[in-house]
Amino acid sequence: MSITINITDAAGVPHVIPDAMTGITLMEVSKQHGVEGVLGNCGGGAACGTCHVYVDADWLDRLPASDAIEADMLEMLEDTRKDNSRLGCQIRLADALDGLTVTVAPPSDY
Repeated sequence: MSITINITDAAGVPHVIPDAMTGITLMEVSKQHGVEGVLGNCGGGAACGTCHVYVDADWLDRLPASDAIEADMLEMLEDTRKDNSRLGCQIRLADALDGLTVTVAPPSDY
């Protein structure tokens, strides 16, 4: 099954990914489609912050809460962290996220 993801990259260019496979993470699909600013250097372990995104307010309540590991990593990104910050590697795509809208955060000084 696939869903549509709306993501604005680090350069401000919007991308519509109409065939994002469910079951993988937002970071993985962003890398597959060459979304600028999503590096995923740690491979999805919530250990680097290079897949940091801002989730559109309409979608925040639809995502599972951050776990302690993700929350700790986001704390380290204090120069770019916002209330709607999440790590793309921790957002597993599911049917309920069809239409998800996010913006890639600028690189952190971390």
